[in-house]
Amino acid sequence: MISDNNSQLVYSTDSGRIDQPKTVDEAPQGDGIVRIKMDRKGRKGKGAMVITGLGLEAKALKTLAQELKKKMGCGGAVKGFDIEIQGDDRDKLKTLLEQRTYKVKLAGG
Repeated sequence: MISDNNSQLVYSTDSGRIDQPKTVDEAPQGDGIVRIKMDRKGRKGKGAMVITGLGLEAKALKTLAQELKKKMGCGGAVKGFDIEIQGDDRDKLKTLLEQRTYKVKLAGG
């Protein structure tokens, strides 16, 4: 047996292939307020609105992002547990989220 700290058991003759247990990421629970901030870092000056604090699981977050992108008429992505929507129309985005009974605040500049 190899006694290297970086090695791990891949196959055993007793039980076959050894699989690592899958870790499931849980959505971070915030204070119940959804925040929309404008972010321009790493985008060559072009802005994107970042929606944080939704507290949804990955599948629900993806469907919400898809619906928001269609209603806003622009692109976007889900990164981690945040939704990024391209452009700078935070007021329209705020009204769309308030229609879905979220408590929304505009954060940042």
